[in-house]
Amino acid sequence: MTSQTTLDKTGPGDQAPSTPSGGASASGLRGHPWFTLITVAVGVMMVALDGTIVAIANPAIQKDLNASFAEVQWITNGYFLALAVSLITAGKLGDRFGHRQTFLIGVVGFAAASGAIGMSSSIALVVTFRVLQGLFGALLMPAALGLLRATFPAEKLNMAIGIWGMVIGASTAGGPILGGVLVEHVNWQSVFFINVPVGILAVALGVWILLDHRAENAPRSFDLLGIALLSAAMFCLVWALIKAPEWGWGDGKTWAFIVGSIVLFAAFAFWETKVKEPLIPLGLFRSVPLSAGVVLMVLMAIAFMGGLFFVTFYLQNVHGMSPIDAGLHLLPLTGMMIVGSPLAGAMITKLGPRVPLAGGMACTALAMYGMSTLETDTGSGVMSLWFALLGLGLAPVMVGATEVIVGNAPMELSGVAGGLQQAAMQIGGSLGTAVLGAVMASKVDSDLAGNWADAGLPPLTAAQEHQASEAVQVGVPPIAPGTPEAIATKITGVAHDTFISGMSLASLVAAGVAVVAVLVAMLTKRGANAEAGAGVGHI
Repeated sequence: MTSQTTLDKTGPGDQAPSTPSGGASASGLRGHPWFTLITVAVGVMMVALDGTIVAIANPAIQKDLNASFAEVQWITNGYFLALAVSLITAGKLGDRFGHRQTFLIGVVGFAAASGAIGMSSSIALVVTFRVLQGLFGALLMPAALGLLRATFPAEKLNMAIGIWGMVIGASTAGGPILGGVLVEHVNWQSVFFINVPVGILAVALGVWILLDHRAENAPRSFDLLGIALLSAAMFCLVWALIKAPEWGWGDGKTWAFIVGSIVLFAAFAFWETKVKEPLIPLGLFRSVPLSAGVVLMVLMAIAFMGGLFFVTFYLQNVHGMSPIDAGLHLLPLTGMMIVGSPLAGAMITKLGPRVPLAGGMACTALAMYGMSTLETDTGSGVMSLWFALLGLGLAPVMVGATEVIVGNAPMELSGVAGGLQQAAMQIGGSLGTAVLGAVMASKVDSDLAGNWADAGLPPLTAAQEHQASEAVQVGVPPIAPGTPEAIATKITGVAHDTFISGMSLASLVAAGVAVVAVLVAMLTKRGANAEAGAGVGHI
């Protein structure tokens, strides 16, 4: 396997070095690794920020557009579904047509869809353009990784991915803070309009800086049936995970989509062994480190996104914080990811990924255990300790698992590998929210009636208990208008105590998932190209 690349289509000054040498090209800054990293980081920041910033705007959108709760849910679900289903195919497009072109199209489309959402006058238009956002975001993310893989010499790739991971972590965690400021002081439309100038900056930098690398043996055809089978399989899986909380895990519709996804995945795997140029050559998964990296990314996302999902409700609904205050309380997590990601990249370069990855998941497990001990009156200092430890654990995993997946794939499949990495993270996040949500719901259902009776509160009908349980699952006390203050205080205490018991159990399950991930991390190793990096020039 070689890291040499050629350029199929060049413009003025577009000269791809035969190997990533780390210096500026003949045209000056075009193709320079560090400026390439800055450019892709601007685009990636836009997509990562949008994953969390919109949640803060949803209540304002619901009120302004007179939307139902189910319609507002589709603002998030439509985006996530489009992103998850199309990531791997989008990575293949980058491998075929060049990551520079794919990245620029993704940025332009994402920014344009954002502007269209801001000008939308109905919830149907908002959801439609959110789906388009997801599709263009899927083009952008794998292309960014493909550009880094092609531009950086192997021994510097971990550091580059570390900074890339830092941008994603900071943008994801900073979304609620920025969203709160914009919604509170401007309007909900500004949450989307902010992507337009960011997109213009990313395009300007991309046209000026990015160099279009192509692997010598890049794919020349498309596996259309493979794309259809994989997209349908991913859709069925993600759809089942999205709808399971509403339908119930025992419902026939949930299992029909799960079984359908398994059948479609099996059909896809069979077809990939027959087609001349498969969408995902199954030989990729003969690499134990690459397969372990994909599994590790899924497990990390289950523990992280699933566990963090409840923390936002804990801060806002139990502690009564505003969205901005809740975001500020998560700064220890963000700060440790910002500091830890480039340090993790340097550590992985020196030691290899195995020890940092295992250590990172061990820290994550300990942090999730610590979060299971949070109470209704836990102080900010204790919370900050566990949040900081979580950030410290996640940093090497975000960097190392990404490098293991992308670094162990052939150069001509770097886009597909980037799509795999992102798809694993999206599916893991969906699994974490769905499975840990089911754990929370089960615990609340089993404890609420007893806690309610123990507090001496009037008994509830079955319908009232169901409504109360749904409110308590997000930390909201089910207090009816006109309830006397003394009774309201009791209801609040029961609701918060029951929510805490559910969050504690969900956090313990997340900690168990992180422990399993420690074992998976021991199967990883440095990417094949990184092992050959000693003879490559330094930046």
